[in-house]
Amino acid sequence: MTQTTHHAQSPADRLLDAAVSHVPFDGWSEATLRAAMADTGIEPGLAKALFPRGALDLALAYHKRGDAEMLRKLAETDLTALRFRDRIARAVRLRLEAVEDRELVRRGMTLFSLPQNAPEGARAIWGTTDAIWTALGDSSDDVNWYTKRATLSGVYGSVVLYWLGDDSPDHQATWAFLDRRIDDVMQIEKVKADVRGSKIASALLALPLAVAGQIKAPARKPGDMPGRMG
Repeated sequence: MTQTTHHAQSPADRLLDAAVSHVPFDGWSEATLRAAMADTGIEPGLAKALFPRGALDLALAYHKRGDAEMLRKLAETDLTALRFRDRIARAVRLRLEAVEDRELVRRGMTLFSLPQNAPEGARAIWGTTDAIWTALGDSSDDVNWYTKRATLSGVYGSVVLYWLGDDSPDHQATWAFLDRRIDDVMQIEKVKADVRGSKIASALLALPLAVAGQIKAPARKPGDMPGRMG
């Protein structure tokens, strides 16, 4: 989730910009959407067309705006001197630093924790991690496409939870926690590489690896945004 922009060049942007001032009090709710309509003068019919599922679609639009802001900042950042694990950490940090009010994210997590909304919340996090991997040049087209995003989704989710409760100066405790989580993942990758290099393990894993080798990344259609599978 991200900071509010104020260009308001579309009705959807105007509603979203208006909504964020109400979210800390009313959450991502129908009350917030109604207040945003009142603030902007946008008719209910248009609001319904823009956000068919009401507050849920409004919250998802806010999350996607955050992904777009992260990608914009990432494109402006020189990553050439950074190790790959540090590039991932920088992307996650940029994603969180784009948030102007943690209460907006906290309220979003409350919404997405509801059983009927949990799949959308998981899909939103997957979209964020896919955007990160794609922006960093990931070219995998097999089972690794999925495992990379699944692993980073776990890291991202745990870091967000830590960040929401972090009161350290400039969130330094969060960035240290992020580094530790990524280090843990890198250790797992090293173990996996060592296992693959073992002759005994290679024999035992021959069939599972052959099956995994048949798994392909989803094809992207021209113009698809990161995180969208089709």
